[in-house]
Amino acid sequence: MRARNAAGGFTLIELMIVVAIIAVLAAIAYPSYQNHVIKTRRAAAAACAMEGAQFMERFYTTNMRYNTDRAGNAVALPGTQCAADIAQHYTIQLAGVTTATTYSIQAVPQGQQATRDTKCGTLAINQAGAKTVSNTSTDPDDCW
Repeated sequence: MRARNAAGGFTLIELMIVVAIIAVLAAIAYPSYQNHVIKTRRAAAAACAMEGAQFMERFYTTNMRYNTDRAGNAVALPGTQCAADIAQHYTIQLAGVTTATTYSIQAVPQGQQATRDTKCGTLAINQAGAKTVSNTSTDPDDCW
């Protein structure tokens, strides 16, 4: 009688099937992951724009106008941690002309976020709390 080799293992075909299954799962999961990252960055930018709007409301409460303080110095958004955290992906800024009774804060996408987030684009909020997006075919509630 001949002795059989007791060593077991996987055949090349079995390994190739496993590699193919992993490749299919990765092809499905990676775009979903990228979409989640884009949405998360957008939510962080929206929160940071809201923080800027809250600053502007506190500024108005103190100075009774949005554009200058009591000494006549122009308003500027403070350097917040949220703005620093998302600086690679969004710029938070006062948009347009800030008057005594109006302001608008924008979260402008930068770099890869600008090219990947075509659904919403630039997020904006004004003194009335109206939220807008630069892509007019999108409902702002879907982005904010």
